[in-house]
Amino acid sequence: MTPTPTTIALPLAAGPLPFVGELAALFTAGVVVAYLCYKVRLVPIAGFLLAGVVIGPEALGLVRDVGLVAQLAEVGVILLLFSIGVEFSLGQMARLARPIFLGGGLQVALTIGAVTGGLVLLGVGVGPAVFTGFLVSLSSTAIVLKVLGERAETDTPVGRVALAMILFQDLVIVVMVLLIPALAGEGGSGGDVAWALGKAVLVIAAVLVGARRVVPALLERVAETRRTELFLLAVAAVCLGTAWAVSLAGVSLAIGAFLAGLLVSESDYAEHALSEILPLQTLFTAAFFLSVGMLLDPAFLWANLGLVAAVAVVVLALKTVLAALSARVLGSPLGVSLAVGLTLAQIGEFSFVLALAGAGVGLLPGGVDAGEQVLIAVTVVLMLATPGLVALGPRLAAVGRRVEDAAANGAGGAGHGHGVALEDHTVVVGYGLAGRRLGRVLGESGIPYAVSDLNPQSLRDAEAQGAPTVYGDASREPILRALGAARAKLLVVAINDGPATQRIVAVARHLNPTLQIFVRTRFVADVEALHAAGADVVVPEELETTVRLFSHVLGAYLVPRDEVERQAALVRQDDYGVLRGSIQEAHLMVLQGLDEEGLHTRAVAVRPGAPAAGATLAELGLRQRHGLTVMAVRRGRETAGSPAGDFRVEPGDRLVMVASADQFAAAAALFRAPTPTADPPG
Repeated sequence: MTPTPTTIALPLAAGPLPFVGELAALFTAGVVVAYLCYKVRLVPIAGFLLAGVVIGPEALGLVRDVGLVAQLAEVGVILLLFSIGVEFSLGQMARLARPIFLGGGLQVALTIGAVTGGLVLLGVGVGPAVFTGFLVSLSSTAIVLKVLGERAETDTPVGRVALAMILFQDLVIVVMVLLIPALAGEGGSGGDVAWALGKAVLVIAAVLVGARRVVPALLERVAETRRTELFLLAVAAVCLGTAWAVSLAGVSLAIGAFLAGLLVSESDYAEHALSEILPLQTLFTAAFFLSVGMLLDPAFLWANLGLVAAVAVVVLALKTVLAALSARVLGSPLGVSLAVGLTLAQIGEFSFVLALAGAGVGLLPGGVDAGEQVLIAVTVVLMLATPGLVALGPRLAAVGRRVEDAAANGAGGAGHGHGVALEDHTVVVGYGLAGRRLGRVLGESGIPYAVSDLNPQSLRDAEAQGAPTVYGDASREPILRALGAARAKLLVVAINDGPATQRIVAVARHLNPTLQIFVRTRFVADVEALHAAGADVVVPEELETTVRLFSHVLGAYLVPRDEVERQAALVRQDDYGVLRGSIQEAHLMVLQGLDEEGLHTRAVAVRPGAPAAGATLAELGLRQRHGLTVMAVRRGRETAGSPAGDFRVEPGDRLVMVASADQFAAAAALFRAPTPTADPPG
């Protein structure tokens, strides 16, 4: 008897998958929401949350399999943490150790303590109270990084401190998960917890060792094939494989993904890996925010609107104050600390992970049956508010600066309370990577300089290099005076805060009209506004990236180096030099030497409305009355050397002059516009 052949059914022959319609509804809603948010200039995250509420099982019911969406969302969080790890490095982690462990640890501990104490006073048991403190102490890694990234504030003082605290929160989840059974009274002795933590530390250490030896070599071999699909598969394998391996030791998948990102960051292919994974991250992160919205029951929210609003206000106030206090302990100024508090004021996605773990052993938020829905409702409300709260941060920071300035003035000082005893020096505002490199070059060249920053550690680093420092906000005149800006030759602003940069330029220009101001900015579009505020040279990173790109291209074709440099100079002059009225030649004349003449030479702009505008050199009596010798006058693209006394100065001219710092300061009124440039809003 011939056996009947076995029929193998291919997956496609089984008919449509039951969840395809729900996935279609999910991502269609995402596309529509993203488009509408783009049209109304709304952060898409808020739209995804609202869309999730609308299409979820408690509203229109277009998507009912919340478990499937939750799994997609978990993948999104994994990819997000992986991309964060890729953008970091072990060196950066070491530099951020203090804000991560001191600032983040203090923020988590204070929040847990405050929530626990408040709930115990209301009659809630210690176990559920501490568990609720765990949930409230965590902020949303996904939403904070997304908002900061879209506002280009990740590398600002607020962004750095907020990111450090969030990284600690992500790390401490390991301990929280291990403590949940003990809080529920279901075992988990101290020895068991210590053993679990020990395993986690050993696994993490093993992963970090792999960052130096295994992964860079693996990615190099794969990259040699020049197959993009193979490289993407290798990156996905490193991400998911490391996350899974670390999870075996009790560490969360998300932390494993972050460690995997650190592995990749140590290779030469980190940027390419990030570019490959970003499209997937965008897709799954959108699924995460949609899934959070679907968890909310609109009927419950409507019926308990007062309760949800009251809890949301309490959580907002509590987390803002405690996170701000933790940032102050790190040495951040009041304004930055308050902005950090607002940035971290929401409840995070990992709170849902902890809530599920707690539900498995009978722990409920607040120790009440309705606690889970209250948690979800408050989380959605605060997540929706986060973009607005982050946008409010700069205004709150400005208020904080005014308070600190008033306190400093009331105490009879500013900054450190000691002025910088220099003249004809360079004032460097911002001692990040660019500021450090500039400081090293200035020091090696024998050029005196002083440094201002809002990060105490950065100032300690500057002091270690022998530079005088002043702690404070350089957009305030007392801080600039303490830096000796009235006697300085140059001001270099190398911070990533656009509005603050514009304020610094405007105040410095009015304080010292003979000061030459060099500014770094991200975009060419910012050049004109900074020039209008008083900057002489604006270097946009956007354009410099283009210059570096075509320089490499020309080099690959063996174009002579002097020709490449000539083309780069032309691009810089034509693309953004014209926007400020080209002063390239004038500054070359000023910076040509480091002898006494070079230090005492400045190219001073004549601005509309200044007393010098419209007068002849003889009428101004620069040399006779003020001791200023005019070497040349730059007008447009023409330069007049050693001009005669009947030369009439016009607005926009740049006078290259030699004098001492005191003589320039005494003659400042000749070049000062009638009123200072107004501070930009915020």
